[in-house]
Amino acid sequence: MIRSILIANRGEIAVRIVRACRDLDIRSVVVYSTADKDTQAVQMADDSVCIGPAASSQSYLNWRNIIAAACLKRCDAIHPGVGFLSENADFARETEEAGLIFIGPKSETIALLGNKVVARTTALECKLPITPGSKTAVESLAEGMATAKEIGYPIILKAACGGGGRGMRIVTEESQLAHALQIAKKEALAFFGDGTVHMERYLQNPRHLEIQLLSDGQGTVVHLGERDCTVQKNHQKLLEESPSPVLDEKLRNQMCTDSVNLFEKLGYRGAGTVEYLYDEGKYYFMEVNARLQVEHPVSELVSGIDLIKAQIQIADGKKLGFTQEDIHLSGHSLECRINGETAGVIGKLNFPSGPSVRVDSYLQSGSTLSPYYDPLIAKIIVHTPSRDESLAVMLRALSEVIIEGIKTNLEEQKDILSSAMFRSGRFGTDLYKKVCTTEEKKSNGK
Repeated sequence: MIRSILIANRGEIAVRIVRACRDLDIRSVVVYSTADKDTQAVQMADDSVCIGPAASSQSYLNWRNIIAAACLKRCDAIHPGVGFLSENADFARETEEAGLIFIGPKSETIALLGNKVVARTTALECKLPITPGSKTAVESLAEGMATAKEIGYPIILKAACGGGGRGMRIVTEESQLAHALQIAKKEALAFFGDGTVHMERYLQNPRHLEIQLLSDGQGTVVHLGERDCTVQKNHQKLLEESPSPVLDEKLRNQMCTDSVNLFEKLGYRGAGTVEYLYDEGKYYFMEVNARLQVEHPVSELVSGIDLIKAQIQIADGKKLGFTQEDIHLSGHSLECRINGETAGVIGKLNFPSGPSVRVDSYLQSGSTLSPYYDPLIAKIIVHTPSRDESLAVMLRALSEVIIEGIKTNLEEQKDILSSAMFRSGRFGTDLYKKVCTTEEKKSNGK
């Protein structure tokens, strides 16, 4: 039985997990770097322990220190949060071997899905549609040229063991391939410790959709509908919504069924997401995120299910207390990520409140936005009966935000929400460029 959890993360997700532990009457222990010693999660948790200096490689990515801290504090389990070690199969395995519960999928499942080439093969076995691409890793230029000729340009090179836009290069013609392959491999090795890359046909302006799932590893798999994560800057998500305005009910049901079938085949345990690209009425499997995602609140609000509590209960060996028939998705939820564009001490700070608004953050007036980590300041989430109402409430919420002392992307989020393109619901991954770049603003007289 889980009585004490070590939270191996920082920021708003650490605060969120502390709150879930408190609701479940579970003792929470937060790890922190020297740069995070005064943060909100450290103040809120029942206990805390420093695991190293500011650099994440010596703290939040130092799994030996994290496991040692969990043992020192007599914890029963480790929750990895999002990012950092949340999809590290070695960390999950070492956690299990230390006699601790890893709150997430089994280590062998993470290892399987952490490699995009293997994940694509597994998806094919489950009859999921995938984009044309290399069946194995691209080892040489000659092999890459042959594959690109077969599937047709433009193509995209992707780190097999990474994400977030790192180790990713778009190639529009053969003359660019040699340099792009070299850079993609170097980036993949530097950021993920593995220089393996694979190749896919590049869809130039698709939608980015994902299905949220829960599986208890004991035979029950449910989905919580889809999230639309198409609004991105440099492959980093900015704004998410559920449901997607582009899907009809037939296609939505098909995507959800495919995703459930994949998790059933995997014998998956915990929370996870199947990601797809959607283009011209068709969807294509992209990858599985074997963890919680930053944008999980929109799925929580439309379903009424607390994903972190569910994660903990599944890891504790409990069955899901509901089936798909018990889940009733309602209304529309929208999330805006407020990011810092400069680091520094925050002066006056005010977050919105009122009907239909939720704010997930870890910062207060006087807090420091550290240059060492992800620049996320807050997630502002709204939930209303319809998309139009969510747009109106979100604009009201953003108008109440005050963040002094650092530069943020607040105005860009307002521009996106106010744009005719976003409001139409018909757009692709080029929306940010069209709405927020200097050139486009000049052409629109802004």
